[in-house]
Amino acid sequence: MDFVCLDGGPVFTFNESISFVVLCKDQGEIDAYWAKLSHVPDSEQCGWCKDRFGISWQIIPENMADLTRRPEQIGVMTGQKKIVIAELENA
Repeated sequence: MDFVCLDGGPVFTFNESISFVVLCKDQGEIDAYWAKLSHVPDSEQCGWCKDRFGISWQIIPENMADLTRRPEQIGVMTGQKKIVIAELENA
């Protein structure tokens, strides 16, 4: 999939209206991508992070819909920064 991004200078900056989604097979993949991409701890929430360029990423498990079916699971997810699959499964 092609995606073009132009440097618009200070007038046009990156924001959360565009993000890339990385669907991960397991917690190991989530942890690996998170370690490489997350550089702005204040912007982390519910599997979202920002890289060193300010681009937003959603690092989530492939089965995120199954892991957030119940209100208890949604409550756990909203308290997470990086998604922790075991916490959602046990909610």
